[in-house]
Amino acid sequence: MLLQPLWTFLLGHLSLLQSPVFPVLFSLSAYLSCCAPFLLLDLLSSRWALVRRYKLQSQSSVSWASAWSCLALTLYNHVVFLFPVTVMHWYLRPLHLPQEAPALGRVLAQLLVCLLLFDFQSFVWHLLHHRVPWLYRSFHKVHHTFSSTSSLTTDPVLLGCHPLTELLFFLLNIWLSVEDHCGYDLPCSTHRLVPLGLYGGSRHHDLHHLRSNCNYAPYFTHWDRLAGTLQTQQD
Repeated sequence: MLLQPLWTFLLGHLSLLQSPVFPVLFSLSAYLSCCAPFLLLDLLSSRWALVRRYKLQSQSSVSWASAWSCLALTLYNHVVFLFPVTVMHWYLRPLHLPQEAPALGRVLAQLLVCLLLFDFQSFVWHLLHHRVPWLYRSFHKVHHTFSSTSSLTTDPVLLGCHPLTELLFFLLNIWLSVEDHCGYDLPCSTHRLVPLGLYGGSRHHDLHHLRSNCNYAPYFTHWDRLAGTLQTQQD
């Protein structure tokens, strides 16, 4: 099986995988690693026109103050919210890992289904936050203090997925979420790789931060298209 060597390697660190600290360390390290390339582009864009040409809002810049503010909020959320949840989950539902890795085809199919499910629930939840004033003021307003996006602003269990599939889904989801908020429309961006405008990507989400009344789905465009909230270019 193609994924067995990877899974065997991970099982060699079983004590870490079963630790309640692992989800926090994994989430934080994956998030910061995904942000790092775009933060480098932010540093270079003020000096190189070649980089600046790919910025979605060429006049915007990311200050160190806003970067540190986002980083502090990220650390706070991981320590205050995520860590207690993982401890409770570790205590109530001990992790039992199978010895065999899943088939590659099954992993790819489940990743796609998980993304579609996540996209739907996020679309509904995001739309509610914008339509219900109390939800917006209490939870979502801080996300929209940034009218321009940068990389620091960002189901498998229901499907019975293999733990490796869950791990890969979380990693993929973190990357796509960071890319959505990176503030760049690069030649290798995900929305340029998916045909027929089915995937919105960073350009799609940047318009949401500019206007706030469109493009509520995080990744794909079909829900916004059906709801009449899709916008593909700035007025």
